[in-house]
Amino acid sequence: MSTLWVGTSWKMTKTLAEARAWAEGLREHLDTVPDGVQPFVIPSFTATTTVRGILGEDSPVLLGVQNAHWEDTGAWTGEVSVPQAKDAGAQIVEIGHSERREHFGETVETTRLKVAAALRHGLTPLLCIGESAEVKEAGGSSAFILEQAAGALEGLSAEELSRVVIAYEPIWAIGEKGRPATTEELREPFAALGAQYTGRVAGLLYGGSVNLGNAADLLGIDHVTGLFVGRTAWELEGYLELLAIAGRS
Repeated sequence: MSTLWVGTSWKMTKTLAEARAWAEGLREHLDTVPDGVQPFVIPSFTATTTVRGILGEDSPVLLGVQNAHWEDTGAWTGEVSVPQAKDAGAQIVEIGHSERREHFGETVETTRLKVAAALRHGLTPLLCIGESAEVKEAGGSSAFILEQAAGALEGLSAEELSRVVIAYEPIWAIGEKGRPATTEELREPFAALGAQYTGRVAGLLYGGSVNLGNAADLLGIDHVTGLFVGRTAWELEGYLELLAIAGRS
């Protein structure tokens, strides 16, 4: 059985006190993390070192950042480099989330540069891909996400590709205005991703309106090897239950 990844990005939420409380609670429950489940958490940049300090250097929980620049250093005001993220304790770099693409000009080219930078410094790229409702309605979901993935992963060796995690997050299913996808809607995109990447990448995750009611069904879809969760995991109890669901899958 392959590893099941279960992680959350906090986006722009949580004060340091809130981040500390969540991390301390998770640390107290680490002995309940099921075998075969890989937990990860991606807080805001300001909480990175706090969460790392609480979980510890040898924690089974992987720590990520929500973005990083492709250059190692330089005059990039407001940006954070992969070496800086690594120095703060990060092991994962989230790349290409639809919100970054829509609001901050992330392109296929910049995702490719960022994936390469993360790999160059020994971090795991978590590449987010996903289509709009318009693309879905036109029947082009699979072709669109395969093109996004191929562009970001172009030129990687087999060894480099094996360190990448891909998260399929359809834009129409994300956030407060998103609607939960049905398992039937997800079978075709994951069949396409699975045909291309199963056995070649570290994980194929699903994200988008994941909740305690649909998590088990989502994990039952062919080629899905994990969940990337938003609001349901922002409360520690929700995240712990998601880990337990994965353990039963």
